[in-house]
Amino acid sequence: SKTISKCYVQVTGMTCASCVANIERNLRREDGIHSILVALMAGKAEVRYNPAVIHPAAIAELIRELGFGATVMENCGEGDGILELVVRGMTCASCVHKIESTLMKTNGVLYCSVALATNKAHIKYDPEAIGPRDVIQVIKDLGFTTSLVKKDRSASHLDHKQEIRQWKRSFVVSLVFCIPVMGLMIYMMVMDSQLADAHAHHNMSSEEMDALHSSMVLEYQLLPGLSVMNLLSFLLCVPVQVCGGWHFYIQASRALRHGTANMDVLVVLATSIAFLYSCIILLVAMAERAKVNPVTFFDTPPMLFVFISLGRWLEHVAKGKTSEALARLISLQATEATIVTLGPDNVLLSEEQVDVELVQRGDIVKVVPGGKFPVDGRVIEGHSMVDESLITGEAMPVTKKPGSTVIAGSINQNGSLLISATHVGADTTLSQIVKLVEEAQTSKAPIQQFADKLSGYFVPFIVAVSVVTLVAWIIIGFVDFEIVEKYFLGYNKSLSAAEVIIRFAFQASITVLCIACPCSLGLA
Repeated sequence: SKTISKCYVQVTGMTCASCVANIERNLRREDGIHSILVALMAGKAEVRYNPAVIHPAAIAELIRELGFGATVMENCGEGDGILELVVRGMTCASCVHKIESTLMKTNGVLYCSVALATNKAHIKYDPEAIGPRDVIQVIKDLGFTTSLVKKDRSASHLDHKQEIRQWKRSFVVSLVFCIPVMGLMIYMMVMDSQLADAHAHHNMSSEEMDALHSSMVLEYQLLPGLSVMNLLSFLLCVPVQVCGGWHFYIQASRALRHGTANMDVLVVLATSIAFLYSCIILLVAMAERAKVNPVTFFDTPPMLFVFISLGRWLEHVAKGKTSEALARLISLQATEATIVTLGPDNVLLSEEQVDVELVQRGDIVKVVPGGKFPVDGRVIEGHSMVDESLITGEAMPVTKKPGSTVIAGSINQNGSLLISATHVGADTTLSQIVKLVEEAQTSKAPIQQFADKLSGYFVPFIVAVSVVTLVAWIIIGFVDFEIVEKYFLGYNKSLSAAEVIIRFAFQASITVLCIACPCSLGLA
């Protein structure tokens, strides 16, 4: 017999089933080509050819002449079938050996490994030579019971409900506490500017001045160094830091463990430092019984968490929408198929119901009126109208007669059809669509990858800049104290110069960190 080789060609530019038919029809006429199978969604053709007459590059060239892009795929392992089975009744290592050695001797099985502990068998096979049902039969003949590992058909791994809930909660908590903090801030700003005006025009009566001062109820010190404003801000900030920031902390710790710095690390760094610095400053002020209230950064964490958790929440809502569509797609797949055995002249000899995963290439499948097509195939016998709107969007039913191709997931309407399976399992059009959508979901947008990559450099850079700021101000302070004195508001004469300098330097470096944190890049 002539040796038959098999190659895969990646085909681009196919738009519909007629492109497929066109390629198949033209290539079948060529010398040395035994058979050809084109999958539209996967964009690949599987060609069996006689290497003595023709070679893969020439086959790709033939497809190119028809007006499509074609390249030969190097890794031909693409066509291997993979089977996961649960095997019951194994008692010891010799059972495992018996199954493995028998299967490896079987023609068409490429690789097989059986795990006694989990009762699982993992088998790679060549779909041309053997199919899942044959493999199962071999194992049954050895005296073991076996069944397919049940695939989780629901798209539960694509369900974003939990994340949506979690980020929504994060956002709401942050928002509830953020609004009062912002209110306090704005009130303070307005009051400060009024006071400044009053000081500028000294012609105000002392009563008016007193009135203004008493309106600064927020500046009133409950304890020396602890104003109402700072206490309120602190109390509002703690829940946000804990509830709103919880997930950020988890993610950031994971990132740091892997030695990377992502957006979460920045957020956590800035909010934690702002929070801790503010707490420490307050404690110091209370210990010193300071007259002037220290400048705190309690407003930073709530506002940051609000923006970022809102962003994450919206992102997951958007992803959830796509997942719903995907779950609907997955639910289109038929779960069972009726396989028939044909005698001479296409006489029905027997039929059996099997799991759709067990359908092999070349099987004859019977589809009754109203039934779903379990696999992609070609009609052998029968005439019918088929509703393919779920896959192609074609509103009118399509006529099918012997030789027509049918798509898994479409619905047979009025006639009974016998089809020969051409694409089964993960190769069907529907599985390919599901796979493409899944890949689109799991892969990041290029701009997002770019942002993550940048923030990998950005985080260390910002930390470095704020350290430089700290050092620079300390040096400037010790060289020329006047500058610090000029910019450090609320500077109280009782403190030593060194203390003032260090405090001011810290304030400057924290400011750098807080401002750079929600870098618009990451938020966007």
